[in-house]
Amino acid sequence: MSHFCLFSVSYLSFCFSVYTILSKVHSDRNVYPSAGVLFVHVLEREYFKGEFPPYPKPGEISNDPITFNTNLMGYPDRPGWLRYIQRTPYSDGVLYGSPTVENVGKPTIIEITAYNRRTFETARHNLIINIMSAEDFPLPYQAEFFIRNMNVEEMLASEVLGDFLGAVKNVWQPERLNAINITSALDRGGRVPLPINDMKEGVYVMVGADVPFSSCLREVENPQNQLRCSQEMEPVITCDKKFRTQFHIDWCKISLVDNTKQVSTFQEVVRGEGILPDGGEYKPPSDTLKSRDYYSDFLITLAVPSAIALVLFLILAYIMCCRREGVEKRNMQTPDIQLVHHSAIQKSTKELRDMSKNREIAWPLSTLPVFHPVTGEIVPPLHTDTYDNTSMPLMQTQQNLPHQTQIPQQQSAGQYSENTVIIK
Repeated sequence: MSHFCLFSVSYLSFCFSVYTILSKVHSDRNVYPSAGVLFVHVLEREYFKGEFPPYPKPGEISNDPITFNTNLMGYPDRPGWLRYIQRTPYSDGVLYGSPTVENVGKPTIIEITAYNRRTFETARHNLIINIMSAEDFPLPYQAEFFIRNMNVEEMLASEVLGDFLGAVKNVWQPERLNAINITSALDRGGRVPLPINDMKEGVYVMVGADVPFSSCLREVENPQNQLRCSQEMEPVITCDKKFRTQFHIDWCKISLVDNTKQVSTFQEVVRGEGILPDGGEYKPPSDTLKSRDYYSDFLITLAVPSAIALVLFLILAYIMCCRREGVEKRNMQTPDIQLVHHSAIQKSTKELRDMSKNREIAWPLSTLPVFHPVTGEIVPPLHTDTYDNTSMPLMQTQQNLPHQTQIPQQQSAGQYSENTVIIK
């Protein structure tokens, strides 16, 4: 079953259904919308479930996620006037838009591809849109309302849109009332609402009628309401209570268009300045191009920078190598007393280093090698294991070493003791 609605002509809207017997062979469906009148076509998931195999377990309810892809036959996208929306894979898809007069009499074939996200199978059908010309098109008086508490898919429901057209008719009292177009606020640059307090995106609904606007609709144009709108305050509209029960309308964003007062802006083009004269046919350049000499380019890009770099290098080399002050100039600028002190320190340091190299003092016992330095035999320990070393000093006295002289030392009782002095 294919379900679509045309919202026009009558007090509310009228919907009808076209029933076709579909088999596994893909069949086409024909719809006949009118130009300038809102067209809504629902892609029902239940309808496309018959194209996919049954659920694996008998007795369970099939609730496969199904998404749709729509495009104009032979093109990757839909026509400019046709939009599509589907919130989740478990909701129906909706094609909607307002057909244009340019497409009247030309069948528009829309390819509809259904994807089963559980089995990854697809089913394709064609929707043939035969746009018909509408009577009294376009309607001279058009009003666009912004409804804040609705999303576009909610507003596209036939019951909701019918209730809105009924409320507009009670306020406007026209003989002919059409829903012309519906646009999401997101398509007009609106922001995605926060997921709190059941906030909605908002939707613009344009309707047309054959009679001038009512006094209630024109109340938004008076200076008091314009001032309140500029201060971001709600304007005072007497007929707002007829919408408030179901629709929250932003009266500051209402747009009233009177096509009967619009003057044609078409002007004949007068040739003169600003219009290029006809230059004839385009003549592309010849295939044979003249040879070009790149010698000058080479000199500019390579030779000149290289010469400048070479000059800078020579100047730097002269400063670093040929203009050195040297040790002589340093000594000339240093006081003599400072030079004498420095020379004395260097001489004393050199003498101390030479003396440290010529020392012949015996090595401490703790540093004697374990092996004989000549024969390589193991040297026996100086003391046996039974030797009592509790009273042994940390450093043994070195005796019987060459170059030693006994120096007597006077004691308090007139006695002398001997000290050993090593003479180098």
